[in-house]
Amino acid sequence: MKKVLFLSTYIYILLACAVTACKEDVQKPLNSSSGTPGKVSNIGIVNENGQATLTYTLPGNPDLAYVKAVYDLRSGVKREVKASQYTNTLVVDGFGDTLPHVITLYAVNKSEVASEPVAITVKPLENPIWAVYRNLKVLADFAGVRIISKNPVRANVSIIAMVDTTYEYVLLRGIYTSTDSINQPIRGLSIKATKLAVFVRDRFLNSTDTLFTTLTPLYEAALPKSNYKTMTPVIWPGDAPMTNSSSGTAGVGIPKIWDGDIINWPSCLAGTPTNLAPQSFTFDLGQLAQLSRIVIWDYPEYLNNGRIYYYRGCMKRFEVWGSANPATDGSWDSWTLLGEFTEVKPSGSAYGIQTTEDYDMAYAGFSWDFRIDVPKMRYLRVRCKENWVGTTFPMISEVQVYGDAR
Repeated sequence: MKKVLFLSTYIYILLACAVTACKEDVQKPLNSSSGTPGKVSNIGIVNENGQATLTYTLPGNPDLAYVKAVYDLRSGVKREVKASQYTNTLVVDGFGDTLPHVITLYAVNKSEVASEPVAITVKPLENPIWAVYRNLKVLADFAGVRIISKNPVRANVSIIAMVDTTYEYVLLRGIYTSTDSINQPIRGLSIKATKLAVFVRDRFLNSTDTLFTTLTPLYEAALPKSNYKTMTPVIWPGDAPMTNSSSGTAGVGIPKIWDGDIINWPSCLAGTPTNLAPQSFTFDLGQLAQLSRIVIWDYPEYLNNGRIYYYRGCMKRFEVWGSANPATDGSWDSWTLLGEFTEVKPSGSAYGIQTTEDYDMAYAGFSWDFRIDVPKMRYLRVRCKENWVGTTFPMISEVQVYGDAR
């Protein structure tokens, strides 16, 4: 009985200690500083598009942690931006207008004690979304529409496209970009008159007016691969030999790019590794068509017991040309440039390294859009200017061309 009483008392003491310890475990700053830090001074203001860059002289406090700016956006949201003690520059952003805005600056020490406030006024320039909106064009494209605009300051913007579904506009697609030249298709629309509403927005939900338009998408279909064929001669004058095996037999690789196999060796086309000049090959679609795009499946090499894209002969920079009646001497005068393209690895990882996202995108095939201001074509000529290893030989598993052959 005494043993039981002693054990109960011991447990009670342990629990009491634990509760006391919990009560005393109050989260506090790791550093304890006395006094209020000094204020920032000598403040410079550079008003920019949708934002302002501030420069200042830091106070001399040795325990300074950061400087923060507090201000209100037009939406009523209070925004707080911080900059560490290792810099004297801070950017206040999120402004959707060009009105004066009061910014309150504080120096904060490592005990989270703030200085006396310093109030300044910024007057930002026009938000970049408006330049994108003024340059905005929505055009009919194959199986959809094409969004074209300019983004002079390369701001991060969203172009939101909505489609009318029986008197209610619903999201069709958002284009998120910071490129200076915007040119992107939105596909998947029916070939009928379609009401669209398009506007531009930034990450702070500042938005422009809405552009309303009604467009009828252009007809598009996959051109049957059963019609594709090699040229006569197979190696068109001016082109490079395209093999698909170590035998080096010229031209045997060309018909492999429409055999339906997107991954296996030797069902592919391969150029000449020792030839460092741009290498081209030509093939016949078998019918005249208003061409819209080409999907290209690169050949993935075997590496480390797996398959890797963005490697060796996978094309990185290339051109696609079209013709209705090419000159038999192989000259380029009878060819029209349909597009210049650059393949980009989504992850941006180093050569020879591939993420799941990288693999999935390449395995699905890269879709390259052609110019729509050209006449009907029957013949295609692909010219590899640079592959992923830094030379010019292409390695392609499969292609599929789209357009309107009616």
